[in-house]
Amino acid sequence: MEKKWWHTSVVYQIYPRSFMDSNGDGIGDIPGIIGKLDYLKELGIDVIWLSPVFKSPNDDNGYDISDYRDIMDDFGTMADMEELLKQAKERGIVILMDLVANHTSDEHAWFVEARKSRDNEYRDYYIWRDPVNGHEPNGLRSTFSGSAWEWDEATGQYYLHLFSKKQPDLNWENPKVREEIWDLMNFWIDKGIGGFRMDMIELIGKLPDQEITANGPKLHEYIREMNEHTFGSRDLLTVGECWGADIEIAKQYSNPANHELSMIFQFEHIGLDQQPGKEKWDLKPLVLSDLKRTLSKWQTAFHGDGWNSLFWNNHDLPRAVSRFGDDKNYRKESAKMLATLLHGMAGTPYIYQGEELGMTNVRFGTIEEYRDIETLNMYHERLNAGYEESDIMKSIYAKGRDNARTPMQWDDSGNAGFTTGTPWIAVNPNYKLINAKSALEDPNSIFYYYKRLIALRRQYDILVYGDYELLAPEDEQIFAYRRNLDGESLIVACNFTDESSSFELPEDLPEEGREVLIENYEEEILHGVVKMKPYEARMYHWKQK
Repeated sequence: MEKKWWHTSVVYQIYPRSFMDSNGDGIGDIPGIIGKLDYLKELGIDVIWLSPVFKSPNDDNGYDISDYRDIMDDFGTMADMEELLKQAKERGIVILMDLVANHTSDEHAWFVEARKSRDNEYRDYYIWRDPVNGHEPNGLRSTFSGSAWEWDEATGQYYLHLFSKKQPDLNWENPKVREEIWDLMNFWIDKGIGGFRMDMIELIGKLPDQEITANGPKLHEYIREMNEHTFGSRDLLTVGECWGADIEIAKQYSNPANHELSMIFQFEHIGLDQQPGKEKWDLKPLVLSDLKRTLSKWQTAFHGDGWNSLFWNNHDLPRAVSRFGDDKNYRKESAKMLATLLHGMAGTPYIYQGEELGMTNVRFGTIEEYRDIETLNMYHERLNAGYEESDIMKSIYAKGRDNARTPMQWDDSGNAGFTTGTPWIAVNPNYKLINAKSALEDPNSIFYYYKRLIALRRQYDILVYGDYELLAPEDEQIFAYRRNLDGESLIVACNFTDESSSFELPEDLPEEGREVLIENYEEEILHGVVKMKPYEARMYHWKQK
């Protein structure tokens, strides 16, 4: 495989509204990000994925864009954005912009024109259908609850919105739409960005009349066309959000021979703690052997002809330590364990803001304290359907998107140092215990553990390019795997439980020549058997034979 700069990179996702507020209005902004670049440089990351900062009425926290060539007033100005690019570049950090190209805001100039009349030149930029028997054209549902079709009184047709009704879907079958997207992408590439994270990119090939949304027949044709007209000739990082991708579909995206994307986010492991065939709110316990099989399948499938993205959480997902670890009794240990497991794998790791501090889910007392449109819609829909409010809140505590969106916890001062004003969403009350200031003062903090993991990826090629072998696949306590490259070997072993356990090292790896690259407890090993404490993690290395 041709080596790429992003093979050894580590990406840090910033959710701007919640990262750092520079002017006291309670909303994070671009100058606030600039002020924290040295913090990120200290951590060691070299890519920032910036959730959308484009002009937006903010119905879905910036994922409803009204102008792709301007900056949301809450976040600053284009001059601020250009300064961020400049300041980041000086620190060896590139910016990944969040491309939202499946839909726009209903306040975008294209849609404002499109809904004026059926013969408007922008009408075909969106997807319009006549009613069927006086009702919606078909049964397509919005991700945010209810029908995906919205009636437009002025022109007597429905328009499609797979998300909020204020997020009408673009019609990618129209070549003019595709040309508009290529133009705006090149606008940002010319400003010096390092690539794109592509929001819900798998939906752009939809066939709504056939109720096909993800993975439509022209999807990959559109992405190859995008590659050709925008980033294909540049050395950029591109990652697509693809909830519906299986192994074969993912290979289409990420195999370099196909000229599509660098990698995708696939979410198979994210669905393992929900009831089969139900919604994400319908909870079930995670079975470790399922997690091992799923992550291992994706590790082995791409070796040599594709690339993985590695992540536990993002702005749409609950906090990793609350979901997969123990955020009460073993918060530090389980946060470090989860980091070890992920950063030892093949692929590009993504860190979500606050993950490096072990930030946790939040439990607001009332629904009124929540801000996320998906959460609020689900709450009212399920309440009307007869669900117990306590059960609904339990699901929100576990899976609500606002778990990831509470303000970054910088210190133990008011509002966690995020703002001098009133934050747009309340700060997690545990900020006095969990914050960046205390982490930077503690050499054994989660922050410095992440810093060491990031440094190891740059130091050892085996972490980047080694093959992968799952060990003890049926063990329901220990997740262990082996990496091999040119005579070198590496073992990662992680205890996923709050009970002590043990793990036996492979017989062909002798005690002589073994070194511990990183661990979250002091080592204890007896005759090749590793005694593992609750949520313990180890990474062993054997040099070339």
